[in-house]
Amino acid sequence: MDLAFLHPLYEHSGPWASVYVDTSRHTESTPHERHLTATAMARELAEQGADEATCRAVERAIEELAHSSEPHGRALFARAGEVVLDPPLARAPQGDTAEWAPLPRVTPLLELADQDPVCVVAYIDRRGADFELRTGLGREDAGKVAGRQYPVHRTSTVDWSERHFQLKVENTWEHNAAEIADALTVCQEETRADLLILVGDDRERRAVHERLPQRLHDRVVEAAHGTGSRLLDEDVEAARAEHARRQAEAELERFLAARAPDAEGRAGAAEGVPALVEAAREHRIDELLIRADGPDTHREVWIGEDPDQLAVRRTELKTLGEQHSWAARADDALIRSAVATDAPVLVVPAAEGDAPVGGLGALLRWK
Repeated sequence: MDLAFLHPLYEHSGPWASVYVDTSRHTESTPHERHLTATAMARELAEQGADEATCRAVERAIEELAHSSEPHGRALFARAGEVVLDPPLARAPQGDTAEWAPLPRVTPLLELADQDPVCVVAYIDRRGADFELRTGLGREDAGKVAGRQYPVHRTSTVDWSERHFQLKVENTWEHNAAEIADALTVCQEETRADLLILVGDDRERRAVHERLPQRLHDRVVEAAHGTGSRLLDEDVEAARAEHARRQAEAELERFLAARAPDAEGRAGAAEGVPALVEAAREHRIDELLIRADGPDTHREVWIGEDPDQLAVRRTELKTLGEQHSWAARADDALIRSAVATDAPVLVVPAAEGDAPVGGLGALLRWK
């Protein structure tokens, strides 16, 4: 999961209010219920030591959801009297919660936000293509390509006199496929899409697929629908879920294989809080793995003002020259470090066993 959207949470020091609100219930009494929720969350934060301005900011933000039709919920992250980030949720939280802590409580967001891959659906025909961006929050237009419009159809005759025309048709198809592939590559770069679904007749799909850069080939799925058809939501969601499952399995396998040291005695993976803290301090986390039910996720570590200032013991930070330190959860501290170095985070389902040990692990980069 790309956590670039969390950068605003780490541009300022804490403490932070982290609130998760369930908006999945919609009845005539919903506005009154949201008012009660707003009051309860503000009171909960105040009891934990939050300043009055931040409590009021959270309360106002929840009050504004009184008439919201959001199907799942909202996360709110606030400090110093301001809601800094309020992403919608793709799954409803198990109840409304509020927490006041030195770092934003973002681990629940990894499971409640849209984890399925961002997807671009390309509806392809011989004349061009329409692109559609799909996320867990809906769909939107992502552009179109209008290729050469003539000639695009072969004639039924095979007379020698038609050969020149047929060659022109072939050239038109090839030209349009190349233009669609180029535009789709740009669209993928701009949207950072994890998955590309090609929809259309077999020949047109294959022609575009073959012209995409090699680096995108493992992100492509072809849908066996005819020209002009539109995929149903369940078709897209099934493709996204399957791609996410395969991607998670591959990353977990890579992690398990990387546990073994290489010829130089260096392991490509680490697990356990002490090893991960050391890797985070040295900016060596290439991908962070979190199993939310792991016992190490809520283990206490010590943090300084900067993302790479963390330690298992408070005295370690003083040795490193850090004058100010606070206790924080290990998962939140490591996520802060991962976001600062643009490392992705993979949520490992509990059903995958005990890897990584303790619930926290990382694939490492070596300088």
